[in-house]
Amino acid sequence: MPRAKQISAWVEDRPGMLGQVADALGEKGISIRAFMATAMDGRGFVRVVVDKPAAAKRIFAKHGWKTTEDEVVEVTIADRPGALGNVADRLGAAGVNVAYAYVGTAKSASKVNLYLAVPDVKAALRVLR
Repeated sequence: MPRAKQISAWVEDRPGMLGQVADALGEKGISIRAFMATAMDGRGFVRVVVDKPAAAKRIFAKHGWKTTEDEVVEVTIADRPGALGNVADRLGAAGVNVAYAYVGTAKSASKVNLYLAVPDVKAALRVLR
């Protein structure tokens, strides 16, 4: 089960901002594997898992977007009812708290990647092996 690097960035909270972030990455050939975006404290906040995290951080810095990098757990699960619950139940039973999680899927997908932010990545990986 792999770990993934997640890049989080504070951006402006305005129409078109998500497109600007995605375009900036796409123009440099960086593939977004997963993302979540929200508004917090009057600012935009984006989390991305990409195929080239170091390059993404450089692009974000070039645009003046403050970033952090975190390690998250990447779990590939079946795209079926109960799959997320199974993972969450196993982590909970082992005392691993999930701070947040996100996933995306297309209707044609048979599997999806779930990204979990947990305080102890090693513990979560042990539980989910």
